[in-house]
Amino acid sequence: MAKITIDEKICKGCGLCADACPKKVISLSEHRMNANGYFVAEAVNPQNCIGCTFCAVMCPDCAIEVER
Repeated sequence: MAKITIDEKICKGCGLCADACPKKVISLSEHRMNANGYFVAEAVNPQNCIGCTFCAVMCPDCAIEVER
């Protein structure tokens, strides 16, 4: 199973990763903010990750790492 890691310190909450994910593994948090005041992306269904890396490729800040 693939594992997704999101670096919340550099995430700007743009949502491109959530839009790119075909399995809806990632969503923007409605409660958690990083030190910069952005609502961060979080893996809400990590068990559904297929390791496609679409989220990591779409992230403009390289805040996502996918391990297969």
